[in-house]
Amino acid sequence: MVERLVREVADFDADLVRNIKGIRVSQSLFDDLSADPADQAVAIAAEGIERIASEAPLITRPFDYGSVITYPFVPHNWHATRWSDGLSYGVWYGSLELETTVYESVFHWHRFVMDAFSDIKKAVVGERRVLEVRCRALLIDLRDSADPRLVDRRDYSHTQRLGRYLHERSQNGLLARSARSQGVNAAVLDPRCLSDPRDSCFLTYRMAPAEDRVTVERTPGETWLEIRPSTLS
Repeated sequence: MVERLVREVADFDADLVRNIKGIRVSQSLFDDLSADPADQAVAIAAEGIERIASEAPLITRPFDYGSVITYPFVPHNWHATRWSDGLSYGVWYGSLELETTVYESVFHWHRFVMDAFSDIKKAVVGERRVLEVRCRALLIDLRDSADPRLVDRRDYSHTQRLGRYLHERSQNGLLARSARSQGVNAAVLDPRCLSDPRDSCFLTYRMAPAEDRVTVERTPGETWLEIRPSTLS
């Protein structure tokens, strides 16, 4: 029974690292309407007049900062993950370490590229935005659990049952070892536990679909990490 795993609780009050899709250089939203900078400035001013004000834009703006915290909790964004079947609730994922977010996101990004663009000959580039988000909550602590099903790389049925069990009992979330690296992930079930998102860094992922290799850059043009996706599956 999954409830037997719920033995330890962590009084957690620290930053979690959130790694999401992003761009290093801001893009003009209106350059496809006009090449004239004056026309673009008018469009930007008009958009600003009509924009709905937000008391916390870093958390709630839907086309930018909303993705930092609120995105996974919006019903039409739910999908099956390690700790959710994607049918009745969303999960926000963060990690204790930057490197852990890289291994996790490289696994999912590589799988997406291979499903959609496996016949492309040139390198595929993805840009990521990394933020630190404060989490203050009592979290179920599974970090010392020896149950191998918690880090199974293919079968999520056991962890989804446990995630549903915790969600039905209004738990805030959990801490568990990563299945893709030696680090620790947090799966947060209640957005009220999260606050104060801050930009940390930007990353660039590069891969050629024909090669078992993804390079990760923190400084543009300089390899920081090199990961073989075959070791993550």
